[in-house]
Amino acid sequence: MSTQPHSAPEAVAAIIPAMNESQRIGATVTAAKQIPGVDIVLVVDDGSADDTGTRARRAGAEVITHPKNKGKAAAMMTGAFALRNREISDADPGVDPHHRALLFIDGDLEDSAAGTAPLAAPVLAGRADMTIAILPAQKRKGGGFGFVVGLAKKGIAELSGFEATQPLSGMRCLSREAFDAALPFAAGWGVEAAMTIDVVNAGLRVEEVECDLHHRVTGRDLKAQLHRAAQYRDVARAILVRRLRAKRSDGAHAGPADAAQNPSDDHKETGQ
Repeated sequence: MSTQPHSAPEAVAAIIPAMNESQRIGATVTAAKQIPGVDIVLVVDDGSADDTGTRARRAGAEVITHPKNKGKAAAMMTGAFALRNREISDADPGVDPHHRALLFIDGDLEDSAAGTAPLAAPVLAGRADMTIAILPAQKRKGGGFGFVVGLAKKGIAELSGFEATQPLSGMRCLSREAFDAALPFAAGWGVEAAMTIDVVNAGLRVEEVECDLHHRVTGRDLKAQLHRAAQYRDVARAILVRRLRAKRSDGAHAGPADAAQNPSDDHKETGQ
């Protein structure tokens, strides 16, 4: 295999994790196909009870189906690993595969999915390893009270030094190196905050990019509050896991005297 350093990707794969998005997925796929550089649109149907997968295929996407819902992070990894396997298979023997940039798009963006195009440009140009979309104020009323966003912002800043504008933004474009640095993805709704921490701490370049995107806004009824509680739990867990990793790393680099004063936190570790 070649030992040459990695080069910037020349193409983009749009990966769309989706569950029960039959009313929106067709328009989202059609818009994603219009993004310059995108040569594959891959929808991961994450255990939908409706015809999300069928409508995605009709719109021209390739579809991978999870028979049961596994969560957004698992769907993202399924799409990225399937693409990696294809790229390896397509490479000539003895030649490193050429990996596409990975553009993750939410399934409910509809026509505005084309507005993720600015995320790809810095990665394709080799200026950034990961870009994160900054969304405008949404047209539909709703939204939460900022508790989850505040938790994510503080955790990212504490553990990586990166000041995130919209820490939970799911629209991101990653080089393959950035994707690998973020593995394994944090479970559930903690995936975005954890990804930012891991990619920054790997010494890779992260940029925030303004994008004209519009999606569903969560309301404030009981169902919405339960959703936010789950988000808070997952983000808190992802931050805790990375805080414990940082403590272990500090202990591993401490001298004998310091190590005696900073016992291992291994017994406190929580799985993802």
